[in-house]
Order: sequence, then C-alpha cells, then structure tokens
Amino acid sequence: MTPLPFRTVYGTAQPLDWLCLAPHPDDAEIGAGGTLIRLARAGRAVGILELSRGERGTQGTPEEREAECVAAARVMGLGWRGQVELPDGGLADTPGGAHALAAALRAVRPRVLLVPHHRDRHPDHVGAFHLARRALHLAALRRAEVPGEPHRVGRVLLYQGNADIQANLLIDVEAVQPEWEAAVRAHASQFGGGYVSETVTPEIVERRRARLMYWGTLARVRYAEAFEAEDPLLIDPEAL
Repeated sequence: MTPLPFRTVYGTAQPLDWLCLAPHPDDAEIGAGGTLIRLARAGRAVGILELSRGERGTQGTPEEREAECVAAARVMGLGWRGQVELPDGGLADTPGGAHALAAALRAVRPRVLLVPHHRDRHPDHVGAFHLARRALHLAALRRAEVPGEPHRVGRVLLYQGNADIQANLLIDVEAVQPEWEAAVRAHASQFGGGYVSETVTPEIVERRRARLMYWGTLARVRYAEAFEAEDPLLIDPEAL
C-alpha cells in the first residue's frame, strides 16, 4: 500500500464536520480557534491540518512545535490533527503539494473547510489559499491520481490572518474564551519568549482578543471570530 503523503499527530483520521487548514502550527488557533472549540463542545468532529511544521520559525524546533500542537488539540477537543510537511516558507500552488493536500481531504472528508485568507502579508498564507484551491478541485475529481475516494467539500470559509478582511460571517466565541486562550498559549515556544514580530509575541492573546472584540461589536456580542464566505450563504429567515 502506498503511504499517504500526510501524517496524524493527534487523534484518528476520520470524517470531519469542519477542518481548518493552517500554514504553520498555531495559525488555526489564532484565526479560528474559538469556532473550532465551540463546534467540538457541540459534538461536532473537528480537526486541523498543518501544511508545514513551522521549521523555519525564529523560535521553537519542529519537535517542540509538534508537541505544542498536541497540547492545544487536547484543550480544543479536536478529533484529529495532521501535518502534510510541505516546506515552511515555500507554500505555493504546486502539483505535488496539491496532490498531498487532496489526499488528506479525501481521507478526512470535511463538510466545511476553513482556509487562510488570501489578503495577508505572509507569503505562506497567500500560498496556502491558492494551494487549497487546486487541492479542492483534485479531491473532487474522480480521475485524479490521488489516493482515496473523491470528495467534494460542501462549504469553504476564509479566516483572518494578519490583515483586514471583508467579513460576511461572524461567530460568537465569548463562551469559549478561556479555552481559546489556553489553546493559543499551548504554543509556548512562540508566545512565551520575547517579541519577534506582531504575531510572535507574548502579547498575542491581548492583540487578538482586541480583534475579536471589534468583530463582536459589529455582531452585538462581546467576542466574535470573522470569516469570509466566497459563495452566498443560504439563511433561514425564521432564524433571524
């Protein structure tokens, strides 16, 4: 049997309700962690897939960062966490990367996929967006030379990274703020040392919570996470 081009670091590969693609360890927690925790609490099967191990980061070794991923997964109640092991600093829309990601999508078969927004200062976040586009197409293509049965993701949502976005979907995350903070702080190699950048800083929770409060103000709740749906959302008017 040909080995799959990704590996499990926590939990068991299984059909997922929601999957978050993360260019590096900690991106999913920062950008969509509250939403994933809410879903896990509600009994949904949720997961995170890192596209790289973050091996070129200024702080933390790949081994340390993987252990932090496991610790964060426990806090969040994830059903699965995996890594594709594409090159940190070189994420891009390549055939090899797209086939590896498509194989992962076929293996865990998410209904909803969270993808980094293409409006971002970090090239890996932009690259991850374009890579995901190709992988989504390949995963659904019956004749693609990708392991596993074809799978079409039902909904793709873009989450905020390091730049402003035009959000059209806000999710209330006030009730899970303690767990969200614990999941972010589990990445101690990144947020327990000195200031390196606006992202790698011990002030990460304070900085990102201010953003959650901004989006919460627009939604008339205390804290909210922001997403952008590229396709129109069908809303039940009786729920409004």
